[in-house]
Amino acid sequence: MYETLVAAINMLGLIAQQTAEAGSTVAFPAKAGAALGVGIAALGAGIAEGGIGAAAVGAIAEDSDFFGIGLLFTVLPETLVILAIVVIFIV
Repeated sequence: MYETLVAAINMLGLIAQQTAEAGSTVAFPAKAGAALGVGIAALGAGIAEGGIGAAAVGAIAEDSDFFGIGLLFTVLPETLVILAIVVIFIV
């Protein structure tokens, strides 16, 4: 869970370094906002996946027919992170 937050902070540092070295035309606050947007989306998805994964494993332990549904609901929050990355590239 905290790895995502650390990755977002590291991403901010890398963006600041690249902006200073390359003289980028995109302002640092815009890049920092993009990095925070993806980082916070990933953090939320990670928290959601933890709870959903625990419930899915419990359901599968009771009845193995729930494997497909459990897998679907476990993967579903990760689509938010993918959507956030796509929005960053579009903006």
